[in-house]
Amino acid sequence: MTIIASIFAQAIYSYQLFNREKERLEELKSYYKMEWDSKVHNFGDIIGDSPKMEQVFKVIERIAQSEVTILVRGETGTGKELVAAAIHKRSKRKDEPFIKLNCAAITDTLLESELFGHEKGAFTDARETRKGRFELADGGTLFLDEIGDISASAQVKLLRVLQEREFERVGGSKTIKVNVRLVAATNRNLEQMVKEGKFREDLYYRLNVIPIDLPALRERGNDIKQLVNYFLERAIKNHKKSVKILDDAMEILAAYPWPGNVRELENTIERIVLMGNEDGIDALDMQLLLPALERGKIENKPIAAATQQTPLPKQSLEEMEKAAIEEALIANNFNQSHAAKELGITLRQIGYKINKYGITNEL
Repeated sequence: MTIIASIFAQAIYSYQLFNREKERLEELKSYYKMEWDSKVHNFGDIIGDSPKMEQVFKVIERIAQSEVTILVRGETGTGKELVAAAIHKRSKRKDEPFIKLNCAAITDTLLESELFGHEKGAFTDARETRKGRFELADGGTLFLDEIGDISASAQVKLLRVLQEREFERVGGSKTIKVNVRLVAATNRNLEQMVKEGKFREDLYYRLNVIPIDLPALRERGNDIKQLVNYFLERAIKNHKKSVKILDDAMEILAAYPWPGNVRELENTIERIVLMGNEDGIDALDMQLLLPALERGKIENKPIAAATQQTPLPKQSLEEMEKAAIEEALIANNFNQSHAAKELGITLRQIGYKINKYGITNEL
């Protein structure tokens, strides 16, 4: 009887462990899974109907049902994650997990553990076995943002997964097979990185099967006004404060270069709702709500002139964007963190723009 009782006890304990592990995995999948919003444009949260965005939508529709690897390219804040989510939602894997990971937000030492998981005792804090994002995404889609930031060793292991569909956890020897569709994204020039030996050429060709190039917000024309109205409606609902943007202020928003793209626009509208006058936001108010305009100037013209419909000087959007960043840096004694905060963008975004335009502190 003692032996039988021990067998039953062991069976019950194993069953309980199995159920707890199953529940934990379900919670992880629910945590990482994208929440869809079917109310907006049939493309999730992607707002806009400019020619460049229409081209992006057509590509998504054509390749969503396939199993090919996709590389989404574009500046920071352009909505690369939303494109990946839209692809997953239209794929055969739509009922399976959509797992995402920002490679730039994790140190090199932890990235491999996040991707491939680890065994108990693999390193100091590995108190239990943990499945990585590839295992969590098995049967579904894995979105890897900022793929250009991964280390050389991680590139080798990622290439193997793409080729063989198998890997080992950190500290383990058991080969694990997975069925995952990969969507990667980057704002870096991978071709240049390949030439410089910073990114594996064979991995680049594995990732760049179907490229999707997202346009910057400044290239999307009337999409800016659509996005302003969308974010304004949402911010008004969240903060329970009624704010109206008048036509002259809307024209300034449409002409602004938006170095931080859609993410900067969203943050700006949030600030407008929180700080704006409920009687209506006009062009003069924008000198307070858009600090990068430098004391009421936009594109080298006073904001007051915008109310008189004075023609704006002909200047490329890149020149406008570079000027806004330079002005913010000068005003903040070249403190990138403070300048980024003033512009309403992240420190990583302003660093990318500084490198892009070759801005130095010798202005």
